[in-house]
Amino acid sequence: YVIFQFDLVCSEQWKKPLTSTVFFIGVLSGSFLSGQISDRFGRKPVLFGAMTVQAIFAFAESFSPSWIIFTILYFLNGLGQNSNYVATLVLGTEILRGNVRVLYTSMGVVLFFATGYMILPLFAYFLRDWKSLLLAISLVYLAFMPLYWFVPESPRWLLLQNRVEEAEAIVRRAAKQNKVEAPRVIFKNYKADETETESKTKKRYNIFDLVKISHVRATTLIFCLLWFTLCVSYYGLSLNSAQLHPNPYIGCFILAVTEVPAYVFNWLAMKYFPRRLSMTCIMVLGGVSLYFLQLVPQSLPGLSIALEMLGKFGITAGYAIVYVYTTEVFPTGIRNTAVGTCSMISKVGSCTAPFFLELCNFNKHLPYITLGSLAVLSAASILFLPESFQQPLPETLEQVQKRKKIECPCIPRKEKPKSVELFEA
Repeated sequence: YVIFQFDLVCSEQWKKPLTSTVFFIGVLSGSFLSGQISDRFGRKPVLFGAMTVQAIFAFAESFSPSWIIFTILYFLNGLGQNSNYVATLVLGTEILRGNVRVLYTSMGVVLFFATGYMILPLFAYFLRDWKSLLLAISLVYLAFMPLYWFVPESPRWLLLQNRVEEAEAIVRRAAKQNKVEAPRVIFKNYKADETETESKTKKRYNIFDLVKISHVRATTLIFCLLWFTLCVSYYGLSLNSAQLHPNPYIGCFILAVTEVPAYVFNWLAMKYFPRRLSMTCIMVLGGVSLYFLQLVPQSLPGLSIALEMLGKFGITAGYAIVYVYTTEVFPTGIRNTAVGTCSMISKVGSCTAPFFLELCNFNKHLPYITLGSLAVLSAASILFLPESFQQPLPETLEQVQKRKKIECPCIPRKEKPKSVELFEA
């Protein structure tokens, strides 16, 4: 264990939660930078660049001579930890469509994440030395590098950059593989008005566009609250896995297994139900389950574990849905920046998650009460978000502005009287 390797006990015990916090600060920084880089230079370079960063620094971590060096490398490793996940999700969202997109975003990405989560304690059980475990993880990243020559760039992003020929080549190759005849001109709208296309490509979005327009600003703030709540709850419950079972490997495996039915539920909810309804119900389920833990008597430890698992189920399903919900609401020109910004805010939650668990020193139920209250508050804010279920992905901020403005669902909005123009005979 890293704790015993660097003697993080007694007077040095404060370094234990700080190590996790420094890693999540790296994840936060990577999420912020990768979103803007991806919208500027493409999804594919960020995806494989982040994997390369993780492979290099995970390998270097295994040779750390001191806690300071280990923490620095841990921070650098965190730069790519969430960046590749976001790039993968956005890339698949923009390439696929219809039910295939829903299947990919709700099951394809997250189910493999859960599989890796379940395999991790198995690796750790047989590779008891943390250095061997880090070496094994770095080799896994290297195994995926040859996919660079098979994974295409996002055609939507290429069109936004006025690289029509490259986008058409990707679509034609996909049509050939699916044995479908592609039309002679695929993106005729982009060739019909070259002047208009060039003017659109000159417009480059940045992070400040998320707060310039009141409607987009309100949506961004609500999503940031959602991401923060889900992240602090998810990592708070995950880091608390040692409390579920005397054997930490089994405790970690139990939490990982809980994610599989959550992702299956996530797929069904995204396929058949509106996003707002799904997110609200799942957040209330997770929050109430955690909040009610304080009412369970000590003579029923099994019920406490069941409620914590139900809370983890709700938080995990909500975390999976919010990724997809965010990509569907924001336009292509700023989609990766928006997801990266929300992810950056969420990592503030993951940075504080280790310290949330320290609240049990005052009251053992205080962490659960705090997380449950945050979840219920976030559930109420979802009602003010726009719906994206079975709607096309927006391409520009102008399309987002045309959507119905955010209104309180409980308070009817007064219609503005139409202006009357008088004309002289």
